[in-house]
Amino acid sequence: MKELVPLHCQRVSSDEWSARVASLAAADARLLALWSSDERDRGAGLLLRAAFLERDGVAVLELALPAGAPRYPRIDTRFPSAARMQRAVRDLSGAIADGADARPWLRHGAWLQQEYPLRRDFGGGTPDPAPYRFVRVHGDGVHEIAVGPVHAGIIEPGHFRFSVVGEKVLRLEERLGYLHKGIERRFTQLPLADARRLAARVSGDSAVAYSWAFSMAEERIRGITVAPRAACLRALLLERERIANHLGDLGALGNDAGFGVGLAQFMRLKEDLLRVNACVFGARYPMDAVVAGGVARDIDAAGCELLLAHGATLARELHALRAIYDEHAGMQDRFIGCGCVSTALALQLGLTGLAARASGLPHDLRCDLPVAPYDVVRVTRAVDTDGDVAARVAVRFDETGESLRICRELLEALPDGAIRVALGNAATQGFGIGLVEGWRGPVFVALETGEDGAIRSCHPHDPSWHNWPVLEHAVIGNIVPDFPLINKSFNLSYSGVDL
Repeated sequence: MKELVPLHCQRVSSDEWSARVASLAAADARLLALWSSDERDRGAGLLLRAAFLERDGVAVLELALPAGAPRYPRIDTRFPSAARMQRAVRDLSGAIADGADARPWLRHGAWLQQEYPLRRDFGGGTPDPAPYRFVRVHGDGVHEIAVGPVHAGIIEPGHFRFSVVGEKVLRLEERLGYLHKGIERRFTQLPLADARRLAARVSGDSAVAYSWAFSMAEERIRGITVAPRAACLRALLLERERIANHLGDLGALGNDAGFGVGLAQFMRLKEDLLRVNACVFGARYPMDAVVAGGVARDIDAAGCELLLAHGATLARELHALRAIYDEHAGMQDRFIGCGCVSTALALQLGLTGLAARASGLPHDLRCDLPVAPYDVVRVTRAVDTDGDVAARVAVRFDETGESLRICRELLEALPDGAIRVALGNAATQGFGIGLVEGWRGPVFVALETGEDGAIRSCHPHDPSWHNWPVLEHAVIGNIVPDFPLINKSFNLSYSGVDL
């Protein structure tokens, strides 16, 4: 069984950086993440890293930068989704992408411009408020609608600035990152065991995906191989996380289209799933179930039977509700043609995950770079080509049904054996990555440990980094009242891009 995604690291010069980025773009590689770390305590400056998904694995480029004037060639001309990552790198470490957008992304005036939270001598934030330069649209009849950053309910903060004529949206500009939780720095202050728990809380609706990705990175550093039973239990947890989120979104999408019964029914199904989770795994949202070396808790024969029975019931109800959604003229009128993202635009902007699959891009790590048990349990891709809300709804239905099938197959053939291997006490130095297909898309974690085994840097990366900019394009030409529907059809993470 295959436990790890192949990794290829390369240290490059500034000129080689640009050439290598160009060659990766020409080879249809996809950008995973861009981040930096402070290496001055090792007698160097800053270290910039970029991770790319290739057909045969992950390529990580490393570029050493001087601490005094850390500048590097921008990459957003080749990979547009890097634009906000470059701004975040500047805010957190001071590394500047030449010629790129220099507006702050995460700072929000919470610390001085010449202070950088990811530098090891950062002394804490000092308020330094400054106005933010939104892009203005000018013309007869154009006006702006500001939404947020504070929203109703428990949603996290995010500002949306609409430029409209009448009800038609001409432009949407987002501003996120209001909380700046300091997650990357906090990782360096924690032992590995506690850092795993923090990883699960980067974006709580993707707790299993982040826990698995972090554990995978740690296992690469430690040279640990996970037992087959543990790998199957991880996949079972991940697929149930996918199902839970799709159920919630399908209900919310029905509600946003004026079909409140859909919300009631899907939330009932989600609640049933969470209660079964609590019974079998000990938590409604099993945030700490995946640990380095395996999983924290086994399931017995009674638990397997309960999961199988629940899955069969859910599959029947899902089939009935899909027929209602498909035949409901009012909902289909709202879904079809709303918030379109063409295949060409999705490819150009680097759209990823379920939203990309709804726009004709079939990428799914469970199929493209399968690790155990997905190298044995084959996954059928859920793909649509229309790229609208209706397509994203259809992909959710297809993926939920496929996840239920995968769970059934895992449970019916669950191997015997250990659920966790010993980690050992030896401190281990190294660099490792974890990559998991979460319910939104690829969840990536890059982990580096020092000679004493302590964390030097950890960068968790959410697929929402790539998809938030695409939402700005998806809403163009639609009317303002359709924005909640379009937004929910993506359902991106605020927390996952607010590190």
